[in-house]
Amino acid sequence: MIHYQNPKIVAGALPVWGEQVLLCRRAIAPRYGLWTLPAGFMENGETTDQAAAREAREEANASLRDLRLYTVISIPHINQVYMLYRCELVSDDFSPGVESLETRLFHEHEIPWGELAFPSVRKTLECFFSDRKLGAFSVHNLGFVIPKPAA
Repeated sequence: MIHYQNPKIVAGALPVWGEQVLLCRRAIAPRYGLWTLPAGFMENGETTDQAAAREAREEANASLRDLRLYTVISIPHINQVYMLYRCELVSDDFSPGVESLETRLFHEHEIPWGELAFPSVRKTLECFFSDRKLGAFSVHNLGFVIPKPAA
């Protein structure tokens, strides 16, 4: 018998409303109480963009449109690949889902940089604000490896 262990895909969204981005304060471990983009593990039978839209509904009761792949981040030490989509909120009608304590729109200068849950979220937001200043967005296949935390 052959048993394969493959990395898990985390699909998520970078929802934009005007000049603001939507973040969720986590109501679950790991990183309870910290801010993140709506994202989670992809399920069987869905595409990555469908998974990103589902996670936004589950975590922020948000509807999305125009999903475009934005960042791909590999994290080998935890066997995960993040695929985050830049998109627009359909409306500003959103609210915390069961996995979120709070949902909120942030201008760049309001981002709680010291309270972000994951380095992949920080890197995606840094890319977004940099690209926005340049007026050009592209897919960031960073080959970015987040270092394993020190013991």
